[in-house]
Amino acid sequence: MTTFDVTRVRAAFPALSSDFLYADNAGGSQCLADAAARISDYLLNTNVQLGADYSVSVTSTVRVEKGAEAARQLFNAENVDEVAFGSSSTMLVENLARAMEADINAGDEIIITGEHESNCGPWKRVATRRGGIIKYWHATPSPLFPNNPYAVFHEVDTLLLLITPKTRLVAFTACSNILGSVVPVKEAVRVIRAKAKELGVQKLEVCVDCVAYAPHRRIDVRDWDIDYCYFSWYKVYGPHASALYVRTPSLKLSLSSLAHTFLDVASKPYKLQPGGPGYELVWGCTAVPPYLRALAPSGDLCDAFQLIAHHEQTLIEPLLVFLRSKEARGVRIVGDEHAGLSRVPTISFLVIGDRAMRSQDLVKEFDKRGKIGIRWGHFYAYTLIDTLAPKVDVKDAVVRISLVHYNTSDDVAHIIETLEEVLA
Repeated sequence: MTTFDVTRVRAAFPALSSDFLYADNAGGSQCLADAAARISDYLLNTNVQLGADYSVSVTSTVRVEKGAEAARQLFNAENVDEVAFGSSSTMLVENLARAMEADINAGDEIIITGEHESNCGPWKRVATRRGGIIKYWHATPSPLFPNNPYAVFHEVDTLLLLITPKTRLVAFTACSNILGSVVPVKEAVRVIRAKAKELGVQKLEVCVDCVAYAPHRRIDVRDWDIDYCYFSWYKVYGPHASALYVRTPSLKLSLSSLAHTFLDVASKPYKLQPGGPGYELVWGCTAVPPYLRALAPSGDLCDAFQLIAHHEQTLIEPLLVFLRSKEARGVRIVGDEHAGLSRVPTISFLVIGDRAMRSQDLVKEFDKRGKIGIRWGHFYAYTLIDTLAPKVDVKDAVVRISLVHYNTSDDVAHIIETLEEVLA
């Protein structure tokens, strides 16, 4: 495998030239210099309304169209008409749920996880409005770690038990922003659809949250056979914007338009983004795919993400080994305790027992030492934290350290050294 040049990677991010250690990347990665330059260039040179005949508007329109193409590439969608932009993933899914509302009937069942609320809250609300039924695919303890009840994961077999003839939508997370575990999306969707066919389900769609997945693994909506998918660009090295994939049949047949009534957008993603996105941010997003492609000699996105995944394993292993070594101190990893390609470097933990530490107090100790950014909280996966057993104070929740491919082994060593001091 080609050697991963992390020094060259870091040079693309101006923020990394400082001596601050960014370890809250699941909350938002650093932004590429090229993305920021494109935003500035748009605002200073092509900041006009789209669709006019004059030259600057033509240039502006082409730039925004290229933003949709950038998102299409990261989704591996069939065409740009399957891509909508928005200011946040939460807003896009809320729009999606409202557009789907007329196609959800009383008694329809919607299966959600207890993960990030962006793929839960909108479906809870639409179920309330339409008389639908919410069912939870909860994380359950892993038999691989019998001494740690917090080592939970989402087991596909438990999901299948929830499918009935009334199932209308399954909305789950490809990668947990708390557990760091990767759900086998293709396998899950395959068995979901097989079970639905067996039960005679009339219409079942799948919505996958890829916000915590997209920085670490290749999304492939066509290979996965899913209907909806979304991610946030600002967690994939771009500006604060988000993208939503909608498969063409679903766009045409499942969704009503949220746009102005006189616009003919029956088969266009504009029906989900009334008023349009921030054009300068869309143009800024076009910096991300070429950056990712440049990581691999082949220029292929799959190869680039394979390199990212393998580099990240060098970050995961020593941190997990250290945390496991502190079991007697009361440290409990929340999620999979072992490294591997089914895990990304988003690592959450608790300190319990006779010398328990509140998560916020541990982070304060990090803050006192300065120049390392980690965080505590539930990170909007409120239900997941609230259903852990033994019970966890959801207001304090967990400590989370989240790394990405621009982090280094030296970063991990520094984090471990600081943890050693804080836990002493």
